[in-house]
Amino acid sequence: MDSLFSSVGNAFGGLLSLVWLVIIILAIVKVAKSRASTIAKVIWIVVLLAFPLVGFIIWLLFGPRG
Repeated sequence: MDSLFSSVGNAFGGLLSLVWLVIIILAIVKVAKSRASTIAKVIWIVVLLAFPLVGFIIWLLFGPRG
């Protein structure tokens, strides 16, 4: 029974990781398409890659709009 829960947990964790990866990729694409300056785009992309969770939250709050 423990191995069943372990397998379900691993599958669920893998699915969450995939969803998180897609969210970060979409954020990076949105930054790249924004009208922000090149240096601002590079900084946002580095922040998103270096600090995925915190960077994404900061980007949602303060990132480029447009």
